[in-house]
Amino acid sequence: MTEKTDVPARYSRQVLFEEIGEQGQARLMASKAALVGCGALGTVQASLLARAGVGTLRIIDRDFVEESNLQRQILFDEEDVRAVLPKAVAAEKKLRATNSLVQIEGVVDDLNAASIGRLLDGFDLILDATDNFDARFLLNDYAVKNGRPWIYGACVGSYGLTFPILPDETACLRCVFESAPPPGLSPTCDTAGVLGPIVGLIASLQAAEAMKILSGRRDCVTRKMAVLDVWEGRQDLVDLPPRDPDCPCCAKREFPYLEGVAGSDTATLCGRNSVQIRRRDGVKLDLDDLARRLRPLGTIEQNRFLVRADIDRYRLTLFSDGRAIVSGTNDPAVAKSIYARYVGT
Repeated sequence: MTEKTDVPARYSRQVLFEEIGEQGQARLMASKAALVGCGALGTVQASLLARAGVGTLRIIDRDFVEESNLQRQILFDEEDVRAVLPKAVAAEKKLRATNSLVQIEGVVDDLNAASIGRLLDGFDLILDATDNFDARFLLNDYAVKNGRPWIYGACVGSYGLTFPILPDETACLRCVFESAPPPGLSPTCDTAGVLGPIVGLIASLQAAEAMKILSGRRDCVTRKMAVLDVWEGRQDLVDLPPRDPDCPCCAKREFPYLEGVAGSDTATLCGRNSVQIRRRDGVKLDLDDLARRLRPLGTIEQNRFLVRADIDRYRLTLFSDGRAIVSGTNDPAVAKSIYARYVGT
C-alpha cells in the first residue's frame, strides 16, 4: 500500500498525474533547486518551479530590470523598471506572492569561481539561465566535481535548445561543446534578437526535466538534446554524444573555470550593448560615497542595492560588491577604461 502524505490541495492536479503522485510531490516539496540567472529563461523556470512546489528555490542574478526585458521576462513589470530593482529581488517578491509555501531566496550576486560554492553548495539541482559560456563552463566544472545534475538551456532569435547533464551518466557540457564559440561568429541577442515564445518553450522543457529529477523520477529524464525553432515550426530530439573518454572535465577531472584559471573578469551582456566588470580583488564599494562623487558628473539614481549614473554617453550601474555594468559599449577594454575613470582600479 502506498503511504499517504500530507500534500496541500493546491498541488492536486499535479498529484493526479500518476508519474508524480503524492510521493513525487512530497519529494518536490523537500527538494532544493538553484536557478542561475533570472532573465528570459530564468523567469519562466522560476515561475513554473515555484508553482510546482519545489521546497527551496534560490534565484541568483547580477542584473537589474530594464524596459527591454518586459517583452519576454514574465515576472517583471513597469514598476520594477521604475524602481530599478535587481531582478533577483523583483522575482522573489513576485514568487512569494504566488506560493507562500515555497522558500524563495533572491540573491543579488555574480556567479564566479570565488562565489560558486557559497551560492550553490547544498542544492539538489542547478538550472541554467545564463547568457554566456564562461558561466556555463563554470557551472559544468562545479556540477561534475560535486556530482550535481544541471540543465543547460539557450535561446536566440526563434531558435533554442536544452539538455540535462547528469554527472557520471551523460556527456558533460565539455563533451558536447569542447570550447565556447569564437566571439562574433555565432548569432546573439544583439545581432538576431529573441522571441518570447521560444523562451517559454525551452524554459518549460528545462522545468519539466527539473521536476523529473526532484520528484525522484531520474529514470524518466530525457537524455537527448531538444532543438526547437518556433518560426520554422521545427522540433527535434537529437542524440547527445557519448561521454568523451578524453574530456578534460568529466574524464580527466580538470576544472580550470572552477579554479579561476579560465574565464574572464568581463562579460558582454546579451542584447544590452553592455559589459559587466567583476573585480577579482574583492574590494567593496561604498554606494553612498560613490553617488556623492559622481553626482556632479551626470544624472544619478540610487537605492539600497545599486547606484546608476548616466555620464556622457555611458550608463554605469554599480553594485556594492565592486561589480559594474557599463552600458553604451560592447568592448570590454572600453568598459574597463570607463570603470577606472569613474570608480577607480
